Amino acid sequence: MDREQLGDLVALLAVIEEASFTRAAARLGTSQSSVSHTVRRLEKRLGVRLLTRTTRSVSATEAGTRLAATVGPAFAQIAAEFDGLDAFRQRPAGTIRITASKYSAETIVLPVALRLMAEHPDINIEISVDQRFVDLAAERFDAGVRLGEQVEKDMIALRIGPDLTMMAAVSPDYLARRGAPETPHDLTGHNCINLRLPTFGGLYAWEFEKDGRALQVRVDGQLISNDPDLMIKAAIEGAGIICLPDDHLAAHVRAGRLVPILAPWCPPFPGYHLYYPSRHQKSAAFELLLDALRYRPA
Repeated sequence: MDREQLGDLVALLAVIEEASFTRAAARLGTSQSSVSHTVRRLEKRLGVRLLTRTTRSVSATEAGTRLAATVGPAFAQIAAEFDGLDAFRQRPAGTIRITASKYSAETIVLPVALRLMAEHPDINIEISVDQRFVDLAAERFDAGVRLGEQVEKDMIALRIGPDLTMMAAVSPDYLARRGAPETPHDLTGHNCINLRLPTFGGLYAWEFEKDGRALQVRVDGQLISNDPDLMIKAAIEGAGIICLPDDHLAAHVRAGRLVPILAPWCPPFPGYHLYYPSRHQKSAAFELLLDALRYRPA
């Protein structure tokens, strides 16, 4: 296989992975017309259609899917080997891509990243804020940050924060008007602010536990949002009862803007973890990030 054929395969894989000639061109640093010409040249050489094109979308044919499944992992392994060469450099360098929820990105990842980049000018860190679960390999991330309970079993997980507690809370105004529920069962008679989960789109079922007895409650209310900050603002304004990890609400509780309720039913659970594939070949820069983020109890 000559160099031109390798380049054609790289272009094809980019189009299939991005499902777009435009995004593939941006990723490869070339023009859309160049990528389209390259893929057509490959199809002509092989004598088979590899892509199905419409005015709105592009997708792989059966032949294109088979070819991508065969050569894609090989290219990924080659890229991983090149990335792994960073480990042999005296000065840690390279780009680390991390996906994290908004809150963990702001409070945990960013402070460490700023310090690490100041100490090591050759290290670049990309932080992608996303509430949904992300396929690290498919979207080419080195690591992700999620709550410990949500980390997949085939991943290596590094604790980067303390245990957390789900906290139910209300504003003083709501408490004066409606009173506080004595048990989670009483929530069905209250106006609750629902969280729309980002990955599958369902509503979060509020989780409680007391004396080893776990309980999930499907609450109801007038307001639903997928943004915790918006939910907190609404709760402070008296719109209803909110239930989020205590680190989101602690400052508002200390300031008297919110009042915690149902505390005996809210046990701790594993906090934030950095997770990455067990087969990840760690560069010197990535090792530094792991050490900097590692949670060390006071």
